[in-house]
Amino acid sequence: MNNNEPILTVDNLNVSFRTNTGMLRAVRGVSFQLRKGETACIVGESGSGKSVSAKSIMGILPGNAVVESGSIMFEGRDLLQLSEQEYTKIRGNKIGLIFQDPLSALNPIMKIGKQIMEALMLDGSMSRKEARAEALELLRAVGIKDAEQRFDQYPFQFSGGMRQRVVIAIALARQPEILICDEPTTALDVTVQARILELINELKEKRNLSILFITHDLGVVANMADQVYVMYAGKVVEYGTANDIFFEPTHPYTQALLASMPDLETKGRLMSIPGAPPNMLYPPRGDAFAPRNQYALQIDFEEEPPMFQISDTHYAATWLLHPNAPRVEMPDILRHRIARMREESDISVQ
Repeated sequence: MNNNEPILTVDNLNVSFRTNTGMLRAVRGVSFQLRKGETACIVGESGSGKSVSAKSIMGILPGNAVVESGSIMFEGRDLLQLSEQEYTKIRGNKIGLIFQDPLSALNPIMKIGKQIMEALMLDGSMSRKEARAEALELLRAVGIKDAEQRFDQYPFQFSGGMRQRVVIAIALARQPEILICDEPTTALDVTVQARILELINELKEKRNLSILFITHDLGVVANMADQVYVMYAGKVVEYGTANDIFFEPTHPYTQALLASMPDLETKGRLMSIPGAPPNMLYPPRGDAFAPRNQYALQIDFEEEPPMFQISDTHYAATWLLHPNAPRVEMPDILRHRIARMREESDISVQ
């Protein structure tokens, strides 16, 4: 497969949940691509639909979920059309998943070595002896020292960062082509978070993995993303290369996310996004972000914006890109931050 070809294509995915008060529209017409050997990041607040999109790919949606339309193409097949038996040959084998909370992802009463061995022996192609040797290699590959000793320990004997490394080892056990990372550093402190991100990047290069990274924090993906998809209220509202999103953010929501990121240079109070995301039991008319957008136009409350093309790689769904829309400036705090980021990137290149 050519590196420019998508290994995974999600097209017009619509997922809702049955509730006692009606259908909750969690994912509304989401489309994105993941290319071979690249990292695509999906960013958005809690409830934006990013994790539901990931679970749709893995085929692990809860029983009250309804996939209303769309397709998820992988190796020439639509994953949404597979039987559960067919899915088991892909889930874990071809596509691995790192969960958000390593403590709940691991069995607390089973030694971690055995948990990795179980993943390795799932299809019966590996003996216990072979599985043990491979599990030890995986522990070493994810940076766990004294693997022989650690092999027979329980999850409670590991720190949060070490437990997440074990979860990564399990996800890599079947040598998947795609690794989905669903908020893998949320439960970790900043220092450990940086180490886990560095590890994921190293493994990506060594194993030629394609990574789909789910996060609510744009700062987390700044140094690892190739493509970035920004989601809000179940929709992709802006997407482009990492440079497009970090240096030329266009949708007011993307700008607000970037402006609210803390950094060492920020003086005074951080920007915050006013209001709250909409209740998706009752999807709003027009642009879902309009009630929180200080630049909202009248049309934002009446009609949903199309996806406007900004460049060959950069698109955003905002009426502010319409030729007749008034010109607005991005917040000063963000403009200064982008200027500083440009200077720092120029220095690092030199």
